[in-house]
Amino acid sequence: MSMGRRLTRYGGARLSRRLRRSIPIVGTVFAVATVAATIRRKGVISGSLDTGLNAVPVVGLVKNAFEIWRGRDLFPDRFPADRYASNASAPVRTDPVRQAPDRRR
Repeated sequence: MSMGRRLTRYGGARLSRRLRRSIPIVGTVFAVATVAATIRRKGVISGSLDTGLNAVPVVGLVKNAFEIWRGRDLFPDRFPADRYASNASAPVRTDPVRQAPDRRR
């Protein structure tokens, strides 16, 4: 085995070990970053529990896999999604082309 291959394998093994150690930290950072939006959407108790479970490395993985299998959240939102829309009752414009004003006199 040449020296270049040995260095490549050594560097790859070190990088793999370093990434393996940092994955739980990265997952926790993502969970903490979404805590405000989750609490706003699910409420204080449900949002905190949801974020707390997502922050724990293996437990968050199992919870998210269960939610995917089940097809809905373990801790449901307080209100339906359309409640958060700014103009939920406003009519939707179906014509995407905007008409130019008539410039003839």
